[in-house]
Amino acid sequence: MDNSYTDRTWQSADGLTLHFRDYPGSDARPPVICLHGLTRNARDFEALAPHIAAQGWRVIVAEMRGRGDSDYSDDPATYAVPTYVGDLMALLDQEGIESFVSVGTSMGGLITMILATLQPQRIAGAVLNDVGPVLETSGLDTIKGYVGQGRSFPTWMHAARALEEVHGATFPRFDTEQWIAMAKRTLTLSSGGRIVFDYDMKIAEPILAADENAVPPDLWPAFETLAAKPLLMLRGGISGLLGEEAFAEMRRRAPAAAATTIPDVGHAPTLDEPEARAAIDSFLAGLA
Repeated sequence: MDNSYTDRTWQSADGLTLHFRDYPGSDARPPVICLHGLTRNARDFEALAPHIAAQGWRVIVAEMRGRGDSDYSDDPATYAVPTYVGDLMALLDQEGIESFVSVGTSMGGLITMILATLQPQRIAGAVLNDVGPVLETSGLDTIKGYVGQGRSFPTWMHAARALEEVHGATFPRFDTEQWIAMAKRTLTLSSGGRIVFDYDMKIAEPILAADENAVPPDLWPAFETLAAKPLLMLRGGISGLLGEEAFAEMRRRAPAAAATTIPDVGHAPTLDEPEARAAIDSFLAGLA
């Protein structure tokens, strides 16, 4: 498989230089844009993106501000979904992309839903990976428990073991090699020689400062706008963030959508699982 891509950048409205990977493909169909989760980066799609590109799709893997090779923001308040949506629209405008197929994991799926309400014509189809209009409080609390802690490690094995301590219940079938691979996707070697998480620790500030008693926004209208498009919904079978009841309601409100549960995986499937890969392949084949 050809894993080649070009590292490219775009500018945010507030002057940040943001990074994306650009895998070449046909201009005769909309590109696929992969959007990562809260603490992740472009390496989350280092296996999926070339797999999709090998089927003739142009694939763009965007890194949101504060992650990977994208600039960090001086204002932590901009680490919020509305800002990420604006950043994504700036990328679409730069690249002259009128419509695209979104593959959104967790936060990336929220970005997709909000964009669908603002510019529905730009969504040619979407994959929502373990995310929906209703998120479980317990799952959100789990995320709050580890985001922004700023730990560092002397070796990749130490980093892998630390990830397993926190996320072992999410990926109960992972072996040591898979935990090391996960570490290399999630962390990076710092200039000081320590292995650190590859995101700005300040992304945690808006999340931890949020009023726990505030009424969450109603995202069902956003989901229903997206449900009018070709849609694939994925859920980890033991997900703590997207509950079974919410997933069932999503299927009820989007009866034309494809839906797949990935067994023995929590939040969120890596999209390298055979069940996830088969579902995505089938979905994209229906759009080609």
